[in-house]
Amino acid sequence: MTSFRNNLTEGKVSQSIIKLTIPMIFGTLSLVVFNITDTYFIGQLGSEQLAAVSFTFPVVLIINSLALGMGIGTSSLISRAFGSGDKEGLIRIATDSIILSWIFVIVTTIIGLNIVDQTFTVLGADGKMLIYIREYMSIWFYGMPFVVIPMVGNSIIRALGDTKTPSIVMMVAAGVNVILDPLLIFGVGIFPELGIGGAALATVISRMITFTFSLYIMIVRERIIKFRIQKIISIIDSWKKILYVAIPAALVRMITPLSTGIVTRLLSQYGNEAVAGYGVGTRIEFFTLAFINAMSSIMVPFAGQNYGAGKIDRIREGMRVTRKMIFIYGIGILIILNLTARFIAPIFNNSVEVQRVTILYLSIIPIGYGFQGMLLNNVAILNAINKPIQAAGLSALQMTAIYLPIALMLANYFGITGVFSALVVAYTIGGTVMYWYTWKSLQSI
Repeated sequence: MTSFRNNLTEGKVSQSIIKLTIPMIFGTLSLVVFNITDTYFIGQLGSEQLAAVSFTFPVVLIINSLALGMGIGTSSLISRAFGSGDKEGLIRIATDSIILSWIFVIVTTIIGLNIVDQTFTVLGADGKMLIYIREYMSIWFYGMPFVVIPMVGNSIIRALGDTKTPSIVMMVAAGVNVILDPLLIFGVGIFPELGIGGAALATVISRMITFTFSLYIMIVRERIIKFRIQKIISIIDSWKKILYVAIPAALVRMITPLSTGIVTRLLSQYGNEAVAGYGVGTRIEFFTLAFINAMSSIMVPFAGQNYGAGKIDRIREGMRVTRKMIFIYGIGILIILNLTARFIAPIFNNSVEVQRVTILYLSIIPIGYGFQGMLLNNVAILNAINKPIQAAGLSALQMTAIYLPIALMLANYFGITGVFSALVVAYTIGGTVMYWYTWKSLQSI
């Protein structure tokens, strides 16, 4: 059976990063297609349905962040084991991480289904909005295994230096979602009209593809998942190592949905249209940040393999290369969105107010993209070199000590514009501090 593993401790650094990033861009864009497709078709149902899905963003993102945290923790350990040549340790971590993922799915599904109304009431939803949210989330929770397991599985595959395979699978799944969304939302031919629930069901069915293929690749192609009898203490030891990185990494990932929840709550006082407009803006943002997110994702396997091999200079060179790429890209996106936002917004909804908020978001937030990209990139490096707590602490300070107080203050004076402007300030300060700290940490190794 052919292996697609890639040793990242050799060759020119810039070429290695580009080679890893390009496939990841397509994989990331596939996730964007998932989100934008849902947003587009749900937007055709009306502003209330669109706002309902926007209310679900924080919860879905928090759960995804926890899953991604486990993926990052696993990827960090596996890439280090790969770089140091520890084949047996690699297999043990990969297998135990999948078991841990299943436990997480079962627990989260049971809890989530029982607190849907309470959770979204806190976020500001009520009445008919809660009905739509319940309809969507009840299906989404039952499909959690097909969302979570592939996240961890794909992280394992990427830790081996293979970013192509997960990306191809995600592209196929995204294509299936594009086809199923209109069929299940509006009821075409033999398909039932499920409305907002149809979007959730289409996502779950599409994710089954990534679930199936990620398990096949790990078990059959790479043979790194081997379910065999082990001492429980050995499994627990693996879980401790994974969670040491995973929990802080998940907290970092949750900062985005938590800030999304804060912004959603602040915007809810301006009406459902403001929330819907923000939801459209963040969905479009997933597309514009594809390059930055892809690059930050590949830095865990790149830095992890080189850390395991003791090649710290290659990690520092990777920092310099990615910093330049991220800022050039960020400036380009800022210019493009400011020129095109007024043409993009009407595609997703007919409401003038929804469009106004979307345009405002896309005009202000991109100012901070370069700095936020720098933060994400260096968080990935800190996770890879086993400094997850420091990465989480600095990221948390960005939102709690910088963003939240500034957002509350500016909202009183400038309304929605103030809420969005505070994010730019937080991105700028957070990204600068994170880069400085990561560089100093590498110098001390």
